[in-house]
Amino acid sequence: MVGVSTHLPTADVQDPESNARTARLREALLTAAFTADGLLDLLGAPAYAALARNETVPALRATRGDSPLETLVRLFLLQRPVEPGRARAALPVEDCLADGWVVQDGDTLRATVDVRPYGGPEGQDWWIVSDLGCAVGGAGGIRGAGETERAQLVLGVGGASTTLAGITVRRPVGKALDLGTGSGIQALHAARHATRVTATDLNPRALRITALTLALSGAGAADLREGSLFEPVGDETYDLIVSNPPFVISPVGPDGARLTYRDGGMGGDDLCRILVQQSAAHLNDGGYCQMLANWQHVEGEEWHDRLRSWVPRGCDAWIVQREVQDVTQYAELWLRDAGDHRAGDEEYAARYDAWLEEFAARRTKAVGFGWITLRKSGSDAPSVTVEEWPHPVEQPLGDAVVAHFARQDYLSATDDAALLAGRFRLADGVVQEQVGLPGAEDPEHVVLRQNRGMRRATKVDTVGAGFAGVCDGTLPAGRILDAIAQLVGEDPVLLRDRTPASIRMLVEQGFLEPVAEEK
Repeated sequence: MVGVSTHLPTADVQDPESNARTARLREALLTAAFTADGLLDLLGAPAYAALARNETVPALRATRGDSPLETLVRLFLLQRPVEPGRARAALPVEDCLADGWVVQDGDTLRATVDVRPYGGPEGQDWWIVSDLGCAVGGAGGIRGAGETERAQLVLGVGGASTTLAGITVRRPVGKALDLGTGSGIQALHAARHATRVTATDLNPRALRITALTLALSGAGAADLREGSLFEPVGDETYDLIVSNPPFVISPVGPDGARLTYRDGGMGGDDLCRILVQQSAAHLNDGGYCQMLANWQHVEGEEWHDRLRSWVPRGCDAWIVQREVQDVTQYAELWLRDAGDHRAGDEEYAARYDAWLEEFAARRTKAVGFGWITLRKSGSDAPSVTVEEWPHPVEQPLGDAVVAHFARQDYLSATDDAALLAGRFRLADGVVQEQVGLPGAEDPEHVVLRQNRGMRRATKVDTVGAGFAGVCDGTLPAGRILDAIAQLVGEDPVLLRDRTPASIRMLVEQGFLEPVAEEK
């Protein structure tokens, strides 16, 4: 029966013998092609995608053979017992038994944790460790575990984890903090570009699993600390803070906050608000804090303003709402995540009602999900952008985040006269679309569309389209406008007066890039 193992493996990178055993296990996984690419090749796209949804039947059908790779999939991903002979053909079994990756179960061997291959951003072969049955999805797939065990579950990599990893700024830094590390995926990414990584979690089991993820993936050890929010790090400061916190807005009490990995135990969206507000004190100048969050849409309040009020002084912010759910959809999602839909009709109804009662008491009509990025600028007039963008984007977006704040810096330091004297070039991947009736002489409107990054689209008039099309970094904006004015028969002075706002919008949204003056 799949549940929470009371035993976790050990992988001590400071112990030469333990480190050598972990290295031999890692080499065996590579030799068997127990990697993200190897899984895709073995299972095929449909079964591979099903496994990511925690649906195991297609993968079981695809692993009926006795190859080492099939053995590892059945052992570590499908939680099936394996005969010792088959295990020895795939693994250094004595090492795995010594460190607790597998245990004897009668005449077979079984895994104590999920080990899921994960492809790093530069083609690295990594492995993410999590509790059995928790490689993806939530606690709904767990059977046979009591409430105390379920509360300590450590999940593997899901969509939220990969989203955060994709938007994180990847530049060399001295110190990085992964707050609420879970299975250690963000700490693993940070280890690539941070000299020192600190990872915290309220759940001590998560810290042990993070250590396993880092060791098995060949990353350096992180400084692991137990505690809530910023409590474990005192007054220390960092160049990068990342957090995929327990952001679910659930009732406080027996019908709500029962799962440490998702329920923060605070009322409403207080945990996310406090995390944002406290982060400034733990950022070095120029440092970034990037996190995922849920927030309430409250009756009588504008959600944009509500989130702006969270931003601490001296920090620029870019907040993007990616999705909104009404309270019934939201409650159903997380009740299913916890497996409450299997609790029986009366118990499920009672828990569902408790969620709706909590939302009603807080005048919450919907819940938003998105990204929050802070940059500690120290500015007295910080840039705070709060927007809704539910459309597809191109990950990774770390460079796009840096570029966003660079554009804000440029616009805040550039008045209209300097803007018109400046030179711009059309950003890579921008195309023009003309929309109108077939055969019409003129389009109804022109759309500029990005094929990279945020993949924005914006309508522009004839002047805006012409201006953007000519921008190649050679001519000042004012001279381009003068030429357009002559072509369309408009007063150049009036055109110069009314166009800077449009140029600012195109720069702000990344359609145009300022070209630095040569010195």
